[in-house]
Parts: sequence; C-alpha cells; structure tokens
Amino acid sequence: MNKTFTIMFVCTGNTCRSPMAEGAMKVLLEKENLKNKYEVISSGTSAATGFPATLYGIEAAKIWDADMSAHQSQPLTSELLEKSDLIFAMTPSHFAEIIRLRKDVADRTYLFKNFPDHASIGEGLIDPIGQELSVYNETFLEIGEYLGKYLPEIVKRIENK
Repeated sequence: MNKTFTIMFVCTGNTCRSPMAEGAMKVLLEKENLKNKYEVISSGTSAATGFPATLYGIEAAKIWDADMSAHQSQPLTSELLEKSDLIFAMTPSHFAEIIRLRKDVADRTYLFKNFPDHASIGEGLIDPIGQELSVYNETFLEIGEYLGKYLPEIVKRIENK
C-alpha cells in the first residue's frame, strides 16, 4: 500500500489551472512539516503529454514563489486516478470525466470550489487560457484563497493516511 498521500488537480489541457493549483498546493504544504508524506500532481482531461505550463501561468505562480518552469503536461488516466487520494476537478465537466473514467474514485473526487462537499454541481474555476496576465494572476490568487481555506482539512487527511 502506498504510504504517500497523493493530491491531483484536473483541468482540460494541464497547462494553466491544474499546474497553478499544483504549484500553490506544494508551497502551502512545504510549510506544514509533512516531509515525504505527500505528492502533488496534475493532469488534463484533454491534455497532450510533455507540454510546458503557459508562460502566464508560470508568471502568475511566482506570486507565491511557486516554480512551474519544469512542468510537463500529462493526460488524465485511470492509473493516475487510482493512485490519487484526493482529486480536485476544476469544473463540473472535469468532475464528470473523472467519474466516467473511474466510478470507484467518486468518494475522493471534489469539485474544486465545493471541497469538502462531494456535490459535483457548482461553480467551476474559469480557464485563463488565451487571456491577459492579469487574468492568470486573478485565477492563481483565487486558487490560493481556496487552498488556504482547505489546508487544515487537507493536512489532517495527509496525517491520517
């Protein structure tokens, strides 16, 4: 049994929202003294393999000193879902795609803005692709605000694995 608690963020192309959330989550968890107890990953429902994060996504993540420069996109797979303990879908359509791939992960899948409620209906995180840097900055700060609220619950889940 894998002792590492894996958190995965899922968006469409895995070059904006999910890597920004991955970067923000890593920054928050690094301050929690949970050495080697967790892994944070991201994927996309329509992602190709090996693409970098968008330049504006990389730039926006620097607000929190998150380094996304080495990010490589990856498609959402059944294997990634199986190994993930906590799955965040950026929108209801991403949530639906996750459940379509693997119904058995429904109990650990959350619409990003609904955590820790399991409701799959609700507000999604707006996709900044093709927008100005200011939109990416707003998206990153919104992600950070939600993750900051969720942090105590996420830390508890990591410690209880």
